[in-house]
Amino acid sequence: MPNPQLSILVVDDTKFSSAVIGHTLSQAGYNDIRFASSAMDALSMHEERPASVMVADWLMPEMDGLELTTRIRQLDEQADHYTYVVLLTAREGDNVLSEAFDRGVDDFISKSSMNEQLLPRIFAADRTSQLINRLLDENRLLATNNAQLEEHNLVDRLTAIGNRRYLLQRLSDALRSVESRGGACCLVVMGVQNLSSLSERFGDTVRQEVLRGTARRLQQLVRPTDVIARVDSNAFAILTLADEASDLKPASFRRLHDGLNLKAFKTSEGYLSIRAGMVLCTLTDKQALPEPEQMLEQVEAKLTEAYETNLITETRLS
Repeated sequence: MPNPQLSILVVDDTKFSSAVIGHTLSQAGYNDIRFASSAMDALSMHEERPASVMVADWLMPEMDGLELTTRIRQLDEQADHYTYVVLLTAREGDNVLSEAFDRGVDDFISKSSMNEQLLPRIFAADRTSQLINRLLDENRLLATNNAQLEEHNLVDRLTAIGNRRYLLQRLSDALRSVESRGGACCLVVMGVQNLSSLSERFGDTVRQEVLRGTARRLQQLVRPTDVIARVDSNAFAILTLADEASDLKPASFRRLHDGLNLKAFKTSEGYLSIRAGMVLCTLTDKQALPEPEQMLEQVEAKLTEAYETNLITETRLS
């Protein structure tokens, strides 16, 4: 059965198409339906009250459905919310759809068969958006509870991810695992080079928003089994394990580097970009394994070089 309270935002510059979609959804029992005649109107309405499902035309003037999806994802990132995005399209081809999925689109409805496809796709979107947003709520509660466990001092209070002590504990476990079982361990340290300048220009509130946004984006970009921690005022660390050291080269982390440097963060002062430097160090069981603190400090020391080159810097322990 449909959820009558599901928040649906229909975005189409054609009034007739919007009317058809609205009528079909209303007849199915959905009550919370809003309409936007342009992508900019949709963004304004979504920022005022996030929608759970957005149905948008792919081809629109000024801003198409792909760019709208990117902007919606940025708004959702700030609000800790998830919007299920469905694009209406007459375009075909695996390459076109693959690009759209990479940009964050969840599903498509062919305009030629919209009457048959619309409601089944909305039913599926309803279930998925409810599940994801419930998980986000649970994660927020979990993060709040974790942040309150200050006596253990393993959680960074600002970002609700692990702190330096947590990272060192997990790094110690990882090094022991490599020593006993083989494989490879990689420590990546990422620093926000321009955090101080952003703080000086916009204030501490924006500094905190950027740090929280960076933590959230890192969580989205890494594998579920990777460890993420904030290890300094402007630095984060990612710890990952692999069977082969060849799987832990700089190219393996290009998506992480680009995801931080090429996509702006929404803050109370608007969209702001960061300059992130990244250093990685990989160890195998064939090397003498260091103390965790020693390894972390040596990787951190290479951040200046990473800032200067704007490249993912690979380092070896001395």
